[in-house]
Amino acid sequence: MSGLFVIFGKRNYIMGGSEILLIMLVALLLFGSDKIPEVARMLGKGLREFHKVTDDIKREINDGTKEIHDGYKDVKKDLKDASKNRDDNFVI
Repeated sequence: MSGLFVIFGKRNYIMGGSEILLIMLVALLLFGSDKIPEVARMLGKGLREFHKVTDDIKREINDGTKEIHDGYKDVKKDLKDASKNRDDNFVI
């Protein structure tokens, strides 16, 4: 199975060599041979920026959920300690 794997909505599609060649030919016709390296560079920079932004968002979400999880663990520990102290102080 060779080619480029592409996801369209909920359906998967594998692009073969002829589809990739057609896209490259259209890009050559649209931009010309002189502009293709510049366009590829711009696409690369755009993808890097996109990945940077998505990584920052993931990091912020993980940090926020970590704070919530740590707070939950603290409350759980406090409740457990309070329950233990209540049982230790209970005398019949």
